[in-house]
Amino acid sequence: MSETKSPALQYRFDGPDDAPVLILGPSLGTTWHMWDRQVPELMKQWRVFRFDLPGHGGAPAYPAGSVAELVSRVLATLDGLGVQRFGYAGCAFGGAVGLELALRHPERLASLALIAASPRFGTADEFRQRGVIVRTNGLDPIARTSPDRWFTGGFAATQPAITDWAVQMVRTTDPGCYIAACEALAAFDVRSELGSVGVPTLVLVGSEDQVTGPAEARTLVAGIPDARLAVVPAASHLVPVEQPAAVTDLLVRHFSTAWQPGYVESSTGQIAIPAAPVKPVLTAPVQPVQSVPIAEIAPAAVAPQPNGRPDPYDAGIKVRREVLGDAHVDRTLAQADEFSGDFQEFVTRYAWGEIWDRPGLDRRTRSCVTLTALVAGGHLDQLASHTRAALRNGLTPGEIKEVLLQAAVYCGVPAAGSAFKVAQQVIKEETTPTE
Repeated sequence: MSETKSPALQYRFDGPDDAPVLILGPSLGTTWHMWDRQVPELMKQWRVFRFDLPGHGGAPAYPAGSVAELVSRVLATLDGLGVQRFGYAGCAFGGAVGLELALRHPERLASLALIAASPRFGTADEFRQRGVIVRTNGLDPIARTSPDRWFTGGFAATQPAITDWAVQMVRTTDPGCYIAACEALAAFDVRSELGSVGVPTLVLVGSEDQVTGPAEARTLVAGIPDARLAVVPAASHLVPVEQPAAVTDLLVRHFSTAWQPGYVESSTGQIAIPAAPVKPVLTAPVQPVQSVPIAEIAPAAVAPQPNGRPDPYDAGIKVRREVLGDAHVDRTLAQADEFSGDFQEFVTRYAWGEIWDRPGLDRRTRSCVTLTALVAGGHLDQLASHTRAALRNGLTPGEIKEVLLQAAVYCGVPAAGSAFKVAQQVIKEETTPTE
């Protein structure tokens, strides 16, 4: 067992030193102990490598702001240990890590298992909202509701010790690292890239998973050329814990029979892998497993401006959604018509693409400035959405209060008083945990 500072991760090995390496990646809010009941059998054939997410299980609290950044830390840790090629099985967040490895670093991967995973985890709004709740209330509300998300009702009722373990595991996680992981999942979306996964892949899901269930699993299988599906009965999201024997058996069979060997390219001496298999043409039309809402389809690219600068619209719509949320932006754009559509395009391009996307101020600071300006101008109709944006951008309710107090001095007490009423209601709505 070893613990090192960033960018390496807290990890442990189990199994023979000369066996091929099999990595087990954890879910958000868990530690490497979620795999304890798989390890005894897996280590008979593999050298099992487990790691903790930053700030989980006592690991150093260096937040990773994206799945790609965490993958870089995984690879840096493995490089330091001399591990070049490996199999990988990941649950939920760990599955996102596996997909990122398969897409960006295929030469390192021999075989892949995705458990309770998805090419896109819910919506960005859902994960950013979770970050707001943790920032305001700490991890206790998330911890108390974790068993409901992770286990079937019957399992939680008959296994109180495991249920308590799950709650305590979340409670002891570093809040900043948990919030960063939520932000990473909010930005994760590889739906359009699944066809580029070129290693044998097992997609495993619990039949009762309400978080990333069979529908998401079928999306993965439909998109990944060499993938097969296994649905485990009577299991929810944390299926390796709830049905350990079934998961162990499926992993052993998959990695025993679908381990793609690397080979050394004679001219360069580098390890290479065979080309991804071509997905066969099906004889019958296949209905899409999961349709994409119209609001989630990116707008058509706008031609570059005459002076050669890239048009800021695409950056603007991305920032606008990240700050205000998909639901707000979708609602606003849906209300636009022939009369107001040009104005919405103008706002997206110049307010969000030109100003909010500038690197000179971070988004927390821009939210402070925006709230003050809205109070000064009496624009209470915009204050609610920007109070929500401020919470999403990392301001705490206490910091928003300080901004409004400052505004009271320079913008007037009546204006600030009205702003407090709006902000108070928004903060109550946004930071009240849902049981």
